[in-house]
Amino acid sequence: MRPIRAAAAALLFAMPCLISSAQEGGTTEAMETALAAGWKATFVCSGVFVAGQSLPEIERNELSGIYPDYQLAYDALPPAQVDETRKLVSVTYSPSMPPRMAAYRPGYGCTQLPVGAGEEAIGFLPKFASWPAPPAQDRGSAIGSNVKIELRIEDAERLDPSVSAAFDEITYGSGTRTASVIVVRDGQIVAERYDRGIDNETPVRTWSVAKSLTATLIGAAREKGLIDIDYPAVLASWNNGADPRRAITLRNLLHMASGLDSGDNGSRTDQLYFAGARVVDAATTGALEAKPGTRFKYANNDTLIAMRALREAMKDDNQFHRFPYERLLHKIGAVHTTLEIDWNGDFISSSQVWATGRDLARLGQLYLQDGVWGGERLLPAGWAAFVRTPAPAQPGDGRGYGAQFWLMNDAAGVPEGTFYAAGNRGQYIVIIPALNTVVVRQAFDVIGGAQFEIERFTADIVTALNSADAGRAVDRSRADAG
Repeated sequence: MRPIRAAAAALLFAMPCLISSAQEGGTTEAMETALAAGWKATFVCSGVFVAGQSLPEIERNELSGIYPDYQLAYDALPPAQVDETRKLVSVTYSPSMPPRMAAYRPGYGCTQLPVGAGEEAIGFLPKFASWPAPPAQDRGSAIGSNVKIELRIEDAERLDPSVSAAFDEITYGSGTRTASVIVVRDGQIVAERYDRGIDNETPVRTWSVAKSLTATLIGAAREKGLIDIDYPAVLASWNNGADPRRAITLRNLLHMASGLDSGDNGSRTDQLYFAGARVVDAATTGALEAKPGTRFKYANNDTLIAMRALREAMKDDNQFHRFPYERLLHKIGAVHTTLEIDWNGDFISSSQVWATGRDLARLGQLYLQDGVWGGERLLPAGWAAFVRTPAPAQPGDGRGYGAQFWLMNDAAGVPEGTFYAAGNRGQYIVIIPALNTVVVRQAFDVIGGAQFEIERFTADIVTALNSADAGRAVDRSRADAG
């Protein structure tokens, strides 16, 4: 009997662990399939109605090389159904559940309905009271529709080998899939190339490059006096009772140092990105696990909370939804950029933004100009220095981080002070103040595959530009001697 009792006692002792494990759970097979269907619905919707791509192009670019843990469920899905009239995409994934759906509306791009929601839920999606029309012309830059690269022919010729190599899928990473490269110097495009069905008017999902756009929007709000980055209790729901999260500031959030629990991998917010959850449910409910400002942890939630804080500070949803366009994007000529929202009206600005390469170049150029465009100050003086200043808490892997921007200070051949925005699947905006240069790379790299070697590519661009400068100096010397 003793062995039986011992076994029973051992089982009883283990039960809390088993129950705890079951409660913590994970993603079920049903949810994995729903997430895969959500991926397909949202990317087809945005690809068709935001980017204007064909279904074969979307299949080749956005729907291949996806998260490996989704691939098996994704492969079993039927084709997406595209309703051109209602601008609605649906993907059937279960005999007992409604299909996953994403609906397009002007200004908001495509919004997912939550798992389990039927077509009747479309009526609850937010709509613009009035869409802020973009200006007829870009007032402050040569990065416009009529670009004449021959104005800097020496730069273009020197840059061509590196720019071409970025598309060969070998030189800067085996199997990498570049869609666009743009190099801007002194406000003028000096190199530009596209592939994979993308051109200068095709928006591509920015992934986490959107985080740097969020920091820019927070800066624009700060310039207008709408928000203070050091004021605590950024969310009203945190300013309550014993809640310690009231100590978190926007500065903490921009530094990726909120101290909030975001799971093992803070960059995987799949319930929000692919299950149609709300920002207020998926991003703002984490418990505090470290003192704000003392620990770096890369987390989508920090960015999402920062944008949610701006919405609460403005207290006017129509003004809030127009703000990115009227106060920033349209002023710099970025008229092909769309920030997508959840069904509750919050921007998913940690990832779900679509922009052309030229629009991203404009964003980088704004930082080279210290936040001034066309003679108008859009960002506070010194905001560019703020986002590229190392945060008090830094990543443990040796990379540098500022405020929603990465730092490239220790890269061989890259000038000190270089900083950059980076996103999944190989999206980059590299800002090189020492050369007054912006480098943009958009791509559809395979998730989990080879990463594009952005530091080596940047170093090669720097070498080419320095060589062009040296060549011009020699030509001037000869002209003076002659």
